[in-house]
Amino acid sequence: MNYRHLTPSMSLLLAFEAAARHESYTRAAVELSLTQSAISRQVQALEQQLGLTLFRREGRQVQLTDVGRLYQRELSEALGRIRSATLQALAHQSGVGTLRLATLPTFGSKWLLPRLNTFYAAHPGMLVHIHSRIEAINFDTSEIDAAIGVATHDLPGLICHRLHAEQLLVILPANAGEDAQPWTPTRISQELLLNVANNPHAWGEWFSHHALPHRTMRLGPSFELTSHLIQAVRAGIGIGLVPRVLVEDELDSGELYSAGEPFASQRSYYLIYPPRNENLPSLRAFRSWLLAQL
Repeated sequence: MNYRHLTPSMSLLLAFEAAARHESYTRAAVELSLTQSAISRQVQALEQQLGLTLFRREGRQVQLTDVGRLYQRELSEALGRIRSATLQALAHQSGVGTLRLATLPTFGSKWLLPRLNTFYAAHPGMLVHIHSRIEAINFDTSEIDAAIGVATHDLPGLICHRLHAEQLLVILPANAGEDAQPWTPTRISQELLLNVANNPHAWGEWFSHHALPHRTMRLGPSFELTSHLIQAVRAGIGIGLVPRVLVEDELDSGELYSAGEPFASQRSYYLIYPPRNENLPSLRAFRSWLLAQL
């Protein structure tokens, strides 16, 4: 077996990986600052070297073949390890580390950012670039090093550090606390109930916890961001069920009113990352700091 045949040049691999990730020669060309024809030539050269058909071409569109998708999956992971190794070497040489961290938008603004100054005070050579993400992170196709998100269990193939269980609170406008009639679970169940899109079953769990019939739920509008739901509650649109950690400031200041005790959802907050990033100096420093906060 000719090992050179099995080790295409990095330029061919980078062109294919970008084209495969986007399923577009045009977008790959923009990403790599090349022309579309250059991407096409490099992909064709790779196909000829391997003796494989990696893309199906339909007019101006390209789609991965089954073997192309398999090759992309393995190649993306390998390129990720190369980038991680390079970052670790650069960080070791310069004493400066960079972490690209994805986090839920409201958690980032309400919990993480107000505390991050203490991380910088302890690690003045480190930089944490915050990326807001709601959807699950594909570490093989993104430039993200680690993420903070919610899940019901450890995620396969990733290193997961459970930070804390999600505690949900029923929140109402501030003037609801002036009502002489108590806010019992039955009374709450009769109000318009606002939702967060990434946790659509929260109210159902709350109704089950309080032995209330689900058929009586009056589900209101759904919000992509928890911060938008909080603003909707403040505006009197309806009642919310949100993580306690995201409304502590509003409750302390009297901007919102909370009814009942915190309710433990089935989800927890996690710090997650692929095994290849475990020894990234910036991630090691951030991980130690984050776990100490909790």
